[in-house]
Amino acid sequence: MSCSAPVLDRVFLQIGPLPIYWYGVIIATGAFLGLYLATRESDRLGLKKDLMVDLVVFAIPISILFARIYYVIFEWDRYVGGPWWDVFAVWEGGIAIHGALIGAVLTAVIYARVQKVSFWQLADIAAPSLILGQAIGRWGNFMNQEAHGGPISEATYNSFHTYLPDFIMNQMCIEGVMYHPTFLYESFWNVLVFIFLLVLRRKNPLRGEVFLSYVIAYSIGRFFVEGMRTDSLYIPGTEIRMAQFISVALILVMVAIIVYRRKKGLANRHYDGKKVKKKK
Repeated sequence: MSCSAPVLDRVFLQIGPLPIYWYGVIIATGAFLGLYLATRESDRLGLKKDLMVDLVVFAIPISILFARIYYVIFEWDRYVGGPWWDVFAVWEGGIAIHGALIGAVLTAVIYARVQKVSFWQLADIAAPSLILGQAIGRWGNFMNQEAHGGPISEATYNSFHTYLPDFIMNQMCIEGVMYHPTFLYESFWNVLVFIFLLVLRRKNPLRGEVFLSYVIAYSIGRFFVEGMRTDSLYIPGTEIRMAQFISVALILVMVAIIVYRRKKGLANRHYDGKKVKKKK
């Protein structure tokens, strides 16, 4: 579907020669809002003050680093022969959530051991904040006109016009072609997952299962949205989309962990810390 429309400026603020991009502002907003929610929940559970703040101080830069490394590895050909500093141009987009998740989990595991607290408890507290941050962060992709799907048909275009605001339609008009706003699909799914996790948490499930459910639910949505995107990373030498492969693997592994922990009695506490009552 061809189109013609003005696009939004990617620069949020210009301070002399230094541009501050919307991408970074949106990512930071998601991170700070997630931290606020996690801190409040941590206080409610009576954990040590600033426990979550200190974790985030370490986790955010490490997660961004891992997310960028993950992306660059699978897009290496894009950077070969170009300016070496392009590898570090995170503000231009190009970070992978699975890389960020690896960095965040490794950081949390080490941090939990140092602080002598339960990793699963920290992960459960952080899970709703993580998915909310992802929902907000996808709008950074929107501002960069990236992570979109393929061209839409005229019928789809007319349908979208009835319920999508003009600013979204205009931003998805790229070089005269209208594309599927897959950033929006994933953001909406992530909001639903966020609500689901809050409801699950109120049911006081077994410790660790809020986080494990987050990974499963997010991966389900990501698998389907990824199939629509035009900028997917692929397993080298194949037509298999890396994010879809990882999503399926994560779903299987997380389900296996839930079953294993329950059978072995490792999930011996509820979310709020109370011990599981053994059946007589």
